[in-house]
Amino acid sequence: MNRVFLKPGRESRVIAGHPWVFAGDVDRADPAAQPGEVVQVLSSGNRFLGQALYNPNSQIVLRVLTHTDEVIDDEFIRRRVRAAVNLRRQLGNFDCCRLIFSESDLLPAVIADRYGDVLTFQCLSLGMARFQDTIIQTLVEETGVKGVWERNNVPVRLLEGMELTSGLYWGEVPDVIPINENGLIINVDVKGGQKTGYYLDQRENRAAIEPYCKDARVLDVFTHTGSFALHACKFGAREVTGVDISELAVQSAQENARINGCRMAKFVAANAFDYLRDASDRGEKYDLIILDPPPFAKNKANVEGAARGHKEINLRAMKMLNDGGVLVSNSCSYNMTTDLFRATLISAALDARVTLQFLEWRSQGRDHPVLSTAPETQYLKCVIMRVLR
Repeated sequence: MNRVFLKPGRESRVIAGHPWVFAGDVDRADPAAQPGEVVQVLSSGNRFLGQALYNPNSQIVLRVLTHTDEVIDDEFIRRRVRAAVNLRRQLGNFDCCRLIFSESDLLPAVIADRYGDVLTFQCLSLGMARFQDTIIQTLVEETGVKGVWERNNVPVRLLEGMELTSGLYWGEVPDVIPINENGLIINVDVKGGQKTGYYLDQRENRAAIEPYCKDARVLDVFTHTGSFALHACKFGAREVTGVDISELAVQSAQENARINGCRMAKFVAANAFDYLRDASDRGEKYDLIILDPPPFAKNKANVEGAARGHKEINLRAMKMLNDGGVLVSNSCSYNMTTDLFRATLISAALDARVTLQFLEWRSQGRDHPVLSTAPETQYLKCVIMRVLR
């Protein structure tokens, strides 16, 4: 097996269990080592550290698979896939969940979601692409689904030297798939919807808003296909408004509301920042506001701008909440750390001249587990707080 040697003093992250080795940590590789192959990882002192997928064309040169000297073959991958699937069986909601969450399931850069009889699949690593057929075949055997849709159209694949592809991988996949989430029926578009079709990571957080919804006037900003808004309706809200910039998303939200009989819900296609500013200027008041924006900080360079964006939307929301009203604020950017997010919320509260009661600090659902040695796998922050005047 070809070898890759790390620079002196750069082995500590690998020994600690982090699955990534960056280009700046690598000293040299055997000349015969090819992009996408499994290699041995050695320290500068020739100490064996593990085996990893190698791609010198990526900023993440090594993605560690194991720290032991074992055979990395299709059966190795099948064991990892079955372990991931068995966890989801334990957690429940097995017919609609994230089946594989990349590094957290020790399957680097692989995402697989289940929506009823359909799987959606992403492989964002050149090395894991060689095992793609094995992974999908094992998932089909374990779940009995009838179709697989490939969503390998994510730009990060270009950084790995891979093509962007999307389409039917196997079987039959309908245009719209109805799922049951917390007793609501929601249509999912796995072919053209965002991410792999739906934001499964917020399922448990949507259920958590129940205590704050009865008879409430609710505003759900960045509503996408209306999931938080629909939950507010289900939990007894008297009036619900959902806002999203995408006309297509708003149409989907309206259809989901119709299916679930949510007559108290309306949806508006608008820029969220503009809508919040105009509503605040009009003196609108709400009992519950939900902010679930897309990632503002996709990398460290965007963090300062992301903090400004989060402060602006939260400041507007705080001004519009009645005394004792509840704000549910989310950030799905790992680079927007919990400490920075907290500081941003407190800064917004000071400018809004309100005091916050933090009720819950939540994260992504259990089917998106967090790997202790890779803090990047905990990305979602969902804060539930009361606003006091």
